[in-house]
Amino acid sequence: MKSSTLGSILAQRCPRCRLGTIFRYSIFRGFPKMHERCPVCHLKFAREAGYFLGAMYISYGIALVTITLIAALLWRITGRWITKDTVWAVILFLPLAPTIALFSRVLWIYLDQTIDPETIDPEQ
Repeated sequence: MKSSTLGSILAQRCPRCRLGTIFRYSIFRGFPKMHERCPVCHLKFAREAGYFLGAMYISYGIALVTITLIAALLWRITGRWITKDTVWAVILFLPLAPTIALFSRVLWIYLDQTIDPETIDPEQ
C-alpha cells in the first residue's frame, strides 16, 4: 500500500514506488550514502551529472527561512540588536545544515519526478 506523499518524503522513500529507500539509512542518523537506484523499482535517483543543483536552491531556501525564524525568536526573547541575534541564529543553524542538505535532495527528487516522471522500463 502506498503511503501519502508527505509520509513518503519524511520516510525518504522512492517517489515512484514509495517502497524503496533513497538513502542507505535515515538522514536523521547521520550523513548516509544514497542508493544509485531504488532497490524496489530501480528508479535512477540522479538522472545526470549536476542533477542535485536544484536541491541546493531548496536547501538555501530552507536555510533562509530557518535562520530567519531562529533570529526572530531570539530577538523576541532577548530584545538585543537583531544583528547579534542573526549571528547567533546562524551559529545555532549550523548543526542542522547537513540534514537539511540531504533532505533537500529528497524534495528535489520528488519535485523532479512530479514534473517529469521517469516511466518504468519493462526490461529492468
